Amino acid sequence: MLDYTSLAALAAVVREGNFERAARALHVTPSAVSQRIRLLEERAGCALVVRGQPCRATDAGRRLCQHVDRVQLMEQELQQALPGVAPEGPVRVTLPIAVNADSLATWFAPAVAAFAASAPVLLDVAVDDQDHTADWLRSGAVLAAVTGTARPATGANSSPIGAMRYVAAASPAFVQRHFAQGVGAGTLAQAPSLVFNNKDELQQRWVRRLCHRHVELPRHVLPSSQAFVTAAVAGMGWGMHPLALAADALQAGALVALVPESPLDVPLYWQQARAASTLLDGCTRAILAAAREALIPV
Repeated sequence: MLDYTSLAALAAVVREGNFERAARALHVTPSAVSQRIRLLEERAGCALVVRGQPCRATDAGRRLCQHVDRVQLMEQELQQALPGVAPEGPVRVTLPIAVNADSLATWFAPAVAAFAASAPVLLDVAVDDQDHTADWLRSGAVLAAVTGTARPATGANSSPIGAMRYVAAASPAFVQRHFAQGVGAGTLAQAPSLVFNNKDELQQRWVRRLCHRHVELPRHVLPSSQAFVTAAVAGMGWGMHPLALAADALQAGALVALVPESPLDVPLYWQQARAASTLLDGCTRAILAAAREALIPV
C-alpha cells in the first residue's frame, strides 16, 4: 500500500517549493520531511523531487502528486456525505488549476473567487501561455486547465468555453511614428512589439494572418496583462490586447487599433481530469458559467 504520510510530504514540498516551508505546513521538522521523501523514493525506485530553488517534481513525482490531489478530493466528498467521520467539519483541500494570464486578469479570477468563497477548497493557480497550460494537466501537475488546446489530455475531458478577442493596438503617437506609411511587413519589422513571454505567439499569429508570411518582430517582454495596456498607452510598443482590458483605453483614444476591424479571436477550452468529485464539478460549473458571460461564442 502507498504511504500517504510520505505522499503528503511529497505534495507539500512540490507545492511549497522547499523542505522548510513544507515542514511548517505539515507541522513537522524539515528532517522528517526529508526522511519521508527519501523512503518514498526508495520504494518508488526513482527520484521524485529535483532539489533546487524551488524544488520541482520529476515526472514520477508529478504523477504521485496528482494521485494525492485526487485522493484528497475523494476524502473531502466522503466527509460531506458522512459528517460523522470528520466531526470537526470538512477540511479544505488544494485544487491545482492552470490558466492563461489574460483569462486570469479578466473573467477567470471573479469566477474562482466566488467558487472558493462557498467551497471548502484552497486554489493553487498556475499561469502559463494558453497553448501550454494543457501540458500542466498532461504532466499531472494540475487537475484542470483553461487552455487553447482542444484535444483533451489523457484521462481528461475537454469542453469549448468560447473565444477571447484580442486587438492589435498602440498609442496614437506610436502609430504616427511607426506606421505613418501603413501597417505592413516592412513597418512591422521595425516597430517594437510587446510580448508576455517567449511562449507568446499572438503577435506573430496576427502578423502572419495580415502579411501572409513570417515577419521577425522586435519585441519588449512584459509578463503582465495589465502592464501591456499601461506600456502601450505610454508608447512603448504595440501588442495584442484582450479587448476586455483595453476597451476603456480604446474608447478614450489612448489606444488605437493598428488595423481597424481586424481582431484576433483565440478559442479557449476547459480541460479537467476525470476525477469523480463534486468539488471539481462545482469548479467546472463556475468556470463554464463565467466563460459564457465573458467570452465570444464559437
